[in-house]
Amino acid sequence: MAAMMASSSIIMNSSLSSSSSNQIRPIVKAAINIPRRVANISLPGLRPAGFVAENDNLLYRSPDKQLSPIKIITTVNRSDPKNNPDPVLMAKLYAVLEAVSDRIEMHTNIGDQRTNWNSLLLTSINALTLAAATMVGVAAVSGGAPAAALKLSSTVLYVAATGMLSIVNKIQPSQLAEEQRNAARLFKQLRSQIQTCISVGNVTAADVKEMTEKVLALDKAYPLPLLGVMLEKFPAKVEPAVWWPEQGRKQYGKGNNNNNSKGYNGWNGNLEKEMREIVNVLKIKDEEDYIKLSTKALNLNKMLAVAGPVLTGLAAVGSALVGSHSVGGCAVVVGVLGGALASVVNTLEHGGQVGMVFEMYRCNAGFFKLMEETIESNLSEADPEKRENGEVFEMKVAMQLGRSLSQLRDLAAAGSVKGDDIDEFASKLF
Repeated sequence: MAAMMASSSIIMNSSLSSSSSNQIRPIVKAAINIPRRVANISLPGLRPAGFVAENDNLLYRSPDKQLSPIKIITTVNRSDPKNNPDPVLMAKLYAVLEAVSDRIEMHTNIGDQRTNWNSLLLTSINALTLAAATMVGVAAVSGGAPAAALKLSSTVLYVAATGMLSIVNKIQPSQLAEEQRNAARLFKQLRSQIQTCISVGNVTAADVKEMTEKVLALDKAYPLPLLGVMLEKFPAKVEPAVWWPEQGRKQYGKGNNNNNSKGYNGWNGNLEKEMREIVNVLKIKDEEDYIKLSTKALNLNKMLAVAGPVLTGLAAVGSALVGSHSVGGCAVVVGVLGGALASVVNTLEHGGQVGMVFEMYRCNAGFFKLMEETIESNLSEADPEKRENGEVFEMKVAMQLGRSLSQLRDLAAAGSVKGDDIDEFASKLF
């Protein structure tokens, strides 16, 4: 063994001898010279392969045979960010991930809180209104001091209910809760994207910038405070919700350059035509339909939001005039009927969560608008190598619409034949 160690030598690259050099060579080479007269060497755990496997008999049976040195080449690609990612970029991405996780918790908690607001305020206002209506009826059949006390109490309750209804109808707790639920869901989706990016390991400065912009866009689309930055609950024009930054041209990895049936990077003329037809169907059917539904929900919500305080206000006036000879029994009718109708309107608006329905439809329209912009952003890039891989992109679009690839192609074919007269929606999910 000592003779073997003395005769063995490790031949290294001359560049490795200068350890003080700042340059790190990516390739390390080593060679082991097997001496001429060595027999019965046992190397446990090593499996002969390649040239050694073919000549292992020479090693044991022909010690006089001189063998060529066995060269072990180890290549370490230190410039590959997957093997050695930039620690600063990784730290930044982890910081974004922590911020996203914190926002998920905040939006979830605030969403639960505003859901409780909706149920508690609905119950409280209905209790005030029905109690006031009962007092008006009792005051109408009573006389003297008790009737005056009941009239005053019912008027106070109606005024309080009117003020509370005005505030609640302005902020729309059910719509606020839906906004927070959407924000939590979208932040969870963003968290999954960041975790996937970290798992792949190929983190670039563009990835960090993109994730940061998505966080800020979500913060703007779904603000947490109520005062100053709250979303308009009764907009003059209904538009799809927008929670993403402006679509830029993202550099994707290069795909296959072979001009085969799949084209360049998975793209060809048929796929481009298919995607354009999908965009057209999304615009004229899905997005437009949800904009119409959002408009109807908004108009209904506006009507109910105005009717509730008006009815409780009229009931307050009627309760104050109970017993007056100038109006007679009309005051009692207005005081009791107004309170009952106000309770019905309030239950329809907030119990039925019309504001939540409006926000849900608006968010669905935004989902289709995001798909349109994503497809158009890929198609607007003239160089197919700078797009996302066509086959992967087609599968993503199909999954987002709840379709198989064959169903997606059938939809595109139907859209090209029927045009704007197509009666089928692109999405099968909602």
